[in-house]
Amino acid sequence: MTKQFLALGAASVIAVAVIASAAQAAPAAAAAPAAGVAQGPAIPGLCVLSADQAIATSTVGKYVGGRMNQIVAQVKAELTPEETSLTNDAKALDAARSTLDAAAFQTRAQALQVRANNLRQKQELRQREVSETQKKAVNRIAQELEPIARQLYQQKRCSALLDKGSVMMVNPQMDMTNEVVAGLNARIQQFAFDRERLDTAAPAR
Repeated sequence: MTKQFLALGAASVIAVAVIASAAQAAPAAAAAPAAGVAQGPAIPGLCVLSADQAIATSTVGKYVGGRMNQIVAQVKAELTPEETSLTNDAKALDAARSTLDAAAFQTRAQALQVRANNLRQKQELRQREVSETQKKAVNRIAQELEPIARQLYQQKRCSALLDKGSVMMVNPQMDMTNEVVAGLNARIQQFAFDRERLDTAAPAR
């Protein structure tokens, strides 16, 4: 039974960190220009944009990534002492098993199980909060990006706008990602936000 408690460890903190790092790692995977490849002529009216890349490389996107790292560190600082305490108490109970009668061992084991369940629920809640925080922050940037992209679309007299991530290579003259980044940098550099608190959210009506 105590193996169940020992398995909690830092795994949940790692999972939370993975969620936050995705805010930086995923956008960076956007298609890069092919160096040394002979390009055909730009297609009039056809434009390309990587919104993910624009968000990740913009000043505000980098700010959000740094802020998310801070939030993950706060979550880790909150959860680690509880995880360590539970792990140590589980080890102590395991070591004392031979000196306890069945009833006493069962009582202590059940108390540990309650703590383990509560901690697991808190871990899952914090993961959801970090995910929701990231989603809202990225959506905020996307809202700032949308009018910039629309204005460039009109200025360039585009007839269609393709997602850069959906094409393998593209003539750089058709790519307006860098111009969108410049527009974002001029429009917004940072904004204040904290971790979403889902445990205090008002119940749905």
